Amino acid sequence: MEIIKTNFPQIKRDYLETLQINIGYKCNQACSHCHVDASPKRKEMMSDDIIKLIPKVIKANNIQLLDITGGAPELHPKFKQLVTEVRSMNVEVMDRCNLTILTEPGHENLTSFLASNKVQITASLPCYLEDNVDKQRGKGVFEKSILALKRLNSYGYGLTDKELILNLVYNPSSPQLPPSQKELEDKYRSELKERYGIFFSNLFVLANMPINRYKEYLNIIGKLKAYNQLLKDNHNSRNLKSVMCKSTISVDWEGYLYDCDFNQQLGMRRIGDIQHLNDLLIPLISLENNPISIGNHCFGCTAGSGSSCGGELS
Repeated sequence: MEIIKTNFPQIKRDYLETLQINIGYKCNQACSHCHVDASPKRKEMMSDDIIKLIPKVIKANNIQLLDITGGAPELHPKFKQLVTEVRSMNVEVMDRCNLTILTEPGHENLTSFLASNKVQITASLPCYLEDNVDKQRGKGVFEKSILALKRLNSYGYGLTDKELILNLVYNPSSPQLPPSQKELEDKYRSELKERYGIFFSNLFVLANMPINRYKEYLNIIGKLKAYNQLLKDNHNSRNLKSVMCKSTISVDWEGYLYDCDFNQQLGMRRIGDIQHLNDLLIPLISLENNPISIGNHCFGCTAGSGSSCGGELS
């Protein structure tokens, strides 16, 4: 695709710590804010050959964390095999889980599998109120999400076992910047405990990216231009040192590399010769100091307190 000119500052990579892979766009949900456009109708899935490359790349680059996303990544037939192999290497694994997949028929043992392998869970829960969640993610999603969270708690997630991490993710339902992460986390913690007896480890607040499905939504309601301007007006240069693209590489279902998940969905390939997972197997290869592909959407990561896959930046 044509890359639109941007006045976002030029940035370069640091040391590679996290490999984030999108193993398929198939999902049991079709959320209105989804920048991946995932849904039950999508058929793209990472091939077995690409799956086999992942542990090799992790070993060759001394990567500390495998971040698995989708779609619903658990729908990939090789999800469990990949998790088991990478955990056997003593590498952390994070599953970006939509929660409802844990309640679907055929996935009854998924929670037990995740717990036994000490997989970190990062799960979307855009509100602690049923109406708000169902409006954004579909009717009945909140009820299933609460059931899944209780199930995760029953295995120790989000409780005293520090190895069973359960992170929740909030993103605004309207075109605005997310509120303070600390204040909202306190509110989530009290509301979920009092209403449902649910516990979790951390809350991450994310800004919605004005791309793909969310961009179309903003365009329909006539707020796309205003939201883009909001992000630019609230650019915080202090967040540049902590944006996720400095230490994370994003991999699509075909094995191609991108500087972040959002660039992946926009088709913005990396600058330079390192373009595919195979390239990360070349001896002495390094991404450090490589330029990062940027666009106007990058202001979504630096606006206000910042936004990344791990929540607030500053």
